[in-house]
Amino acid sequence: MRLSMTKRLKKSRFVSSLAAAGAAALVLSACASAAPETASEGADEAEVQETEAAEETTASVSLILKNLTNPFFVAMEQGAVAKAEELGVDLTVGAAREEGDDQGQIDLIEAAIAQGQDGILITPMSTNVNNAITAAREAGLYVIALDSPTEPADIVSSTFATDNCLAGEAIGEWVAGELDGERAVIAQLVIFDDRVVPVDFCRANGFMMGMGIDVPVLEEIGSAADSGTYTTGAGGEYEVACIEATGANEEGGRSGMERCLAANPDINVVYTINEPTAFGANVALEAAGKVIGEDVLVVSVDGGLAGVQAVADGQIQATSQQYPLRMASLGVEAINTIAQGGEPPANTSANGLFFDTGVALCTDNPQETVVAAPQETSEYCIENAWG
Repeated sequence: MRLSMTKRLKKSRFVSSLAAAGAAALVLSACASAAPETASEGADEAEVQETEAAEETTASVSLILKNLTNPFFVAMEQGAVAKAEELGVDLTVGAAREEGDDQGQIDLIEAAIAQGQDGILITPMSTNVNNAITAAREAGLYVIALDSPTEPADIVSSTFATDNCLAGEAIGEWVAGELDGERAVIAQLVIFDDRVVPVDFCRANGFMMGMGIDVPVLEEIGSAADSGTYTTGAGGEYEVACIEATGANEEGGRSGMERCLAANPDINVVYTINEPTAFGANVALEAAGKVIGEDVLVVSVDGGLAGVQAVADGQIQATSQQYPLRMASLGVEAINTIAQGGEPPANTSANGLFFDTGVALCTDNPQETVVAAPQETSEYCIENAWG
């Protein structure tokens, strides 16, 4: 099994020492069975029993990420580790080698099953990991998808996520308001062009819907017409100049944007799947002589510290902020509760399909057209950023 990283948080030494002390106390009690039990000895035995019960009910959880280099997933790891330490949960953290490494995630799921863990938190790579998730649930593990809903949604036990469709809609509504009737020549920089990933199609098509462009098939990136009219705000004409797969990283953003500009140098709107992609796209835009914020609008999703700082600096005009640390922390807490016999979390999203961890649109130029999410300043978003 090839893993980017796997590490385990061990149980507290304090708990282990209590158990050892308790075992010694039981031996001494057995050797002196003829002697009456004192109040102190009874209290010690009760403490031992409580400690043993705690040992028996310690929850074990695997956090399985897409990678451990993207600050978004690093924040998830931090949130999960902090909550696991607080609750005494036995946490294993692992990740695929890179975007698209379905087998890496499948290997980690199978390891969690083999270890008899209580649950899995996963940012699913694609529908290619669905069978492994199903196997985990059949083995009795409670599986929570983080950030990236599965397709279909009921493959997992629950999902803790931002509403990625609303996150996309918010930046689309913002663009339409900022354009105020101007023609939009759009570049879409997505993750993949060879697989179905809910976070990918939901953000990209949510952006189009936010602009008021008809999207016939939500699950299909590119199902909108190549040209036509957008209807949000003042409305106007639009053209999709390109849709490029980037792998959701900076280098992919740069090369994807270069291909887009070669196809159509008149691009004035750039949708990016995340902020690292936007940073790469900006390199290509500036090399082509484009002034970001004037000649071209760049929008994104994630809301990491570097991303919202870029909003303050005028390098990204608007980004939808998510809260990955919160997602992972709540996920660890939920599985721990279930392992102790508690109830699973109730869904809170508008469509009733997942637990919504919230989204805000970060911009220093708010638009009346934005209704999908609250608008916040870059200062607010920096204060609430991860990464």
